[in-house]
Parts: sequence; structure tokens; C-alpha cells
Amino acid sequence: MAPLGTLYGPTENSRNYKVRVAAQLAGVEVSITPDFTFGVDNVKPEFLAKNPSGKVPAFVGADGFTLYDSTAIALYVASKGSNSAALLGQNDEERGQIMQYAFFAEADFCPVMAGVIYPALNYVPLIKPAYQAAEQQLVRLLGVLNSILLDKTYLVGERLTVADVILAADLRMVFEHYLTAEDRKQFRNVTRYFKTVSGQPAFVAVAGAAKLCTKRTEPAAPAKKEKKEKKEQPKPAKKAEKKEEPKAADEEEEEAPKPKPKSLLDQLPPTSMPLDSWKRFYSNNETKPDAMEWLWKNYDAEGFSFWKVEYKYNDELTRLFMSNNLVGGFFNRLEAARKYAFGCLLVLGEDNDNMIWGYFIVRGKDIPEEVSGTPDYESYTFTRADHTDPATRAEIEDCFAWDGPALPRKCSEGKVFK
Repeated sequence: MAPLGTLYGPTENSRNYKVRVAAQLAGVEVSITPDFTFGVDNVKPEFLAKNPSGKVPAFVGADGFTLYDSTAIALYVASKGSNSAALLGQNDEERGQIMQYAFFAEADFCPVMAGVIYPALNYVPLIKPAYQAAEQQLVRLLGVLNSILLDKTYLVGERLTVADVILAADLRMVFEHYLTAEDRKQFRNVTRYFKTVSGQPAFVAVAGAAKLCTKRTEPAAPAKKEKKEKKEQPKPAKKAEKKEEPKAADEEEEEAPKPKPKSLLDQLPPTSMPLDSWKRFYSNNETKPDAMEWLWKNYDAEGFSFWKVEYKYNDELTRLFMSNNLVGGFFNRLEAARKYAFGCLLVLGEDNDNMIWGYFIVRGKDIPEEVSGTPDYESYTFTRADHTDPATRAEIEDCFAWDGPALPRKCSEGKVFK
């Protein structure tokens, strides 16, 4: 059987997969372009002559018929098979539902998925507010799907349709790069559905077995990267030439510049409470009363300060695990402050009604650049706390213990920065 046409575009791609899986299920042969390079081949005049939009994948039929958009192509190739009714719906109601889920995947789910996964894979720059908004929306849409799939094996009817092929292809990157084993427990129905559809022989033949995420792919922090690049800039050649010039006999020897300290905090007077000592004691003993008694006995009020930390956008938080992931991302980007700070941030409340709240101990009297320089800092309010106030001291103790009556709400999850 001659190929129906050629699918132009990178072959290792979810959009490419959905067309080829649909072709496999329909029993239709479609040629592919394994050497296709996005950004090169799709801007060539001969490609644009057939597909002026430059979008990939693009389909060119053996009869010259052209089509772009992966969902449209998948629906088209499915219609050319002998079992098109099973794949595209056996009545008007089923056909309507298939189009409904195809549009949901393409118009609703795909843009949100891209907003989370593409920055994590460095396909696009990280813009943190946009990333956080997409992350919240992704969790919401996964929750919608989880409800839809509560008592369904497939989206439409009792058998696999093109709607399943399209949605499972778009879910693939989320399951491979974002949803960890713990996260997948939150969306058991979606996980069961994805494993069922992606495990179909036609899917495996085209895309291989899906590799479920073990550790979430997090987007890199652009601010740190810029600082690193700045440090690595070579010294101007002009300065090097000056060092090589011979000095006059009566010229005074200039004092060699002293190396700059790694942090301004290293210039502070010595403290009577090494932070590492507190961290070790906290880690190896019961928080209340042992660790807190040690802290109040050894705390150096001249060398350290306490800060209450509150997330600015608590009203936008939804799932508990999502809020905890926000804290984890913040802590990951605080690495430069590890030597100078200790803190606990707790997720208080329940799903769709929670807050991020906690306390930090920081070297010095002000928030250091190692903390304020992180991209996440602007999303939190840091307020200086008076540890001698009994109410504040009670909050600090319960915060560090993750439990107690002084917490604003019941602690559900949390993380320690140490």
C-alpha cells in the first residue's frame, strides 16, 4: 500500500506521535522525516511554499493535499482507515464528544502544559509569574480530567478513539517531566488512563514506553546564571599589559589588592553561636523542648536576626503538594544563603484553602543579598521579628516544631532550610 502522504517535522515529538499513532490504529501508512530540523527546514522556501505558516508537523498528501496542526492531521489520517467509525465516533453524539476532547487538549491543556514544561526543559526563558500561573492551571486541569475519568476507561464510549490518542500524546511530557510518584497519587484516574492508552501497542510502536517521572524537572533560575556569566568574563587585556610594564627604580611598590570576601556577612564580627552548631543540634534532637532550649540559651542577638516569612499570594494557592513544591523551589534557589540562614516554611491549611508561613534566622541585622537576590524573594514578605516577645517566641517554637497552638492554622506540610 502506497503511503497516504508525508508527515514533515521532528519525529521525537508529542505532536508528531499523535498523528503516527492515529495512522497505526487506522491501518494507514504515513512517511516521516527523521532528519527534519526545526528552525531550519521549516523556514526553507520550498517548505513555506506548501505550508506558509511554517508550523510543524505538516502533512503533504500523495495527491498534493496539504494540512497543518497535529490534531487536524490526526483526525484526517484516522478518517482514511477502514475502521474510521470506531476511531472517529459511530454516531453524532460520539463524534461531538471526540471533537470536544480534541479541542480541550489542543486549546486548553497544551498551552498550559507548555507553560510549565518548556521553561523546565529550557525551550523558552523562565518568566516566574507566568510559570507559577501555568503551574496552578495545570493542576486545575488535571483535577478536571481526574473527575471526568472517575468511571471511564476511555474518553468516549468503551473503546479507544482519536480523542484518547490526542490527549495521551499531550499528557506524555507531563508524566515524564512533572508528575512524580507522590504527585500521581493525587491524580490516580488520570494516571491509570495514561498508562492504559500509552501502553497500547500502536503507541509503544511509535513513541516507545513512557518513562514516568521520578524527579521533577525544575526550571533553572536565570538570575544565578547571569551572575555566573558575569564572573567568568575575562579580564581586559589592557590591565594585563600594565602589570607587565617594568617599574621605575624610585616607584613605590603598590599594595596588592586584598581579595574580596565571598559575602559581606563574612566581614561581620565573630558570633558566639555558629549556625552549623544550631543546625546539627536541631537535626539530632527533639525540637521541643531540647532544641529550642538550646537555641534560646545560645542565641546571639547581635549576630543574628529573626524574620517572619509569609507568601504574598496565598489566595492563589490550591493543592497542598503544589504549595509545598513552591517552597521546595524557593529553597533550591537559596543555596548561596545556606551558610548564613536557617528557616522553616510551613504549608498550613488544606487543599484549595492553604497558606505558606514560617520563620527564618539570618546572619546579621538585615536580609542579605544571598536571600534577596533570589528570583523567589519578591513573592514573599519578610518582617523582622522580636524574639523576646512571648507571643512571637511561641510562634517560632511551634513553627520549628511544625506543631503547636501558636500556628495560625494546622500544619499540613513543610520544609526546613538548613
